[in-house]
Amino acid sequence: MALQGKVVVLDFWGDWCPHCVAMYPLERNLTEKHANRPFALLGINVDQPDRLRRVLDSKQVTWRNWCDGPNGPITEAWNISSYPTLYVLDHKGEIRFRNLRGAELEDAVEFLLKEVPDQPQK
Repeated sequence: MALQGKVVVLDFWGDWCPHCVAMYPLERNLTEKHANRPFALLGINVDQPDRLRRVLDSKQVTWRNWCDGPNGPITEAWNISSYPTLYVLDHKGEIRFRNLRGAELEDAVEFLLKEVPDQPQK
């Protein structure tokens, strides 16, 4: 998956976390709404692999995910200590926002998509 030139939301999450679960509808909407734009939502999941598999099979989570497991190397490298933790990166790969939710997350994604060269304005 090539991410260069895309706005990327990194979501560190666990299915045991009620705040993470509450974000599923918004995140599904973001991936559907921006399916044909330079956008990617990537999940880094901290559950056991079988739990993540059940969530993915149920279609509650429809975006790409990595199973990092509890205390996994990705989560450790990013120094994550609470969930969900979200980072929003611009098309240059720079972290521009952290821990936005709801309308603030949607607005940040729209704002950064407008900065991507040759993108239609919405």
